[in-house]
Amino acid sequence: MLDKHFKNKYYKFMEIRVLKYFLAVARVGSITGAANYLHLTQPTLSRQLKDLERELGQTLFVRTNHNVTLTPEGMILRKRAEEIVEMLEKTENEFSSLKHEVAGEIYIGSGETESLKSVANLMREIRKDYQNIIFHMYSGIHEDIVEKIDNGLLDFGIVMKPVDLTKYNAINLSDKDTWGIVMKKDSELADKEFITFEDMEKIPLILSRKAFRKPTPDNEFYRWFNEKKDSLNIAGTHTLFYNGAIMVEEGLGYMFSLNNLANTSKDSNLCFRPLKTKMEASWCLIWKKYQVFSPAAKMFLEKLQENIK
Repeated sequence: MLDKHFKNKYYKFMEIRVLKYFLAVARVGSITGAANYLHLTQPTLSRQLKDLERELGQTLFVRTNHNVTLTPEGMILRKRAEEIVEMLEKTENEFSSLKHEVAGEIYIGSGETESLKSVANLMREIRKDYQNIIFHMYSGIHEDIVEKIDNGLLDFGIVMKPVDLTKYNAINLSDKDTWGIVMKKDSELADKEFITFEDMEKIPLILSRKAFRKPTPDNEFYRWFNEKKDSLNIAGTHTLFYNGAIMVEEGLGYMFSLNNLANTSKDSNLCFRPLKTKMEASWCLIWKKYQVFSPAAKMFLEKLQENIK
């Protein structure tokens, strides 16, 4: 019934101001409380609501001595009103951005991954229209990135899943990396198509410090590593795969690594071989819940949500 009224009468009389009044009462559940929030007198707000009900020909609230609840018709209006107010605010923001250039600095932390490419492509597109935005990229391990987000030093972080999202919101990145071994091309294992866990028990390993984090039950490497770590030949550790690759080049050992992080081109003396037990790494971009963003960081997040599904 109310939808029919919308089609015939809604846009004739509805004011955004009155919609916002209605939504405030619906959210607070009290005309008195909403009036205080809106800095109106209770009689003024009550009159506006009664005028709205009269115009629609519908009862929107069930009123008691202490609170109000929505009728089924009121619930329909609430849905429509929220959509209209949200669209209006979005439109106002879009036109405002035409008059006021967005500028500022955005701080992002990331582990080493090719998943960064999709985010970097978005950075490039944003810079075409907003040349006064500067992106600062911090490379680090998971713990460092999370700590800097918690301390307000980073706006966003790109981290490997799984992630405890108790304190964070997240967007999953679609690209995945593959785990394997980086070695010199003249190594004894370079002729193999795949590397097994048994192979890794016989070679000097160079590991990321991630290997010493608490293992996750769905990761076969971490289960294997924690069962075998006392008998493994660990030659070294690193926090950046680039540095680990140099250790491999100098003959220190074999690096457990994600694909495409070390230079394994035909001109390099390194190669990459995936694990026979296929293991992939998934990534997500996180930010602190209830974070108050700068205009630049807010705009970046909105475009990220639009472009990365």
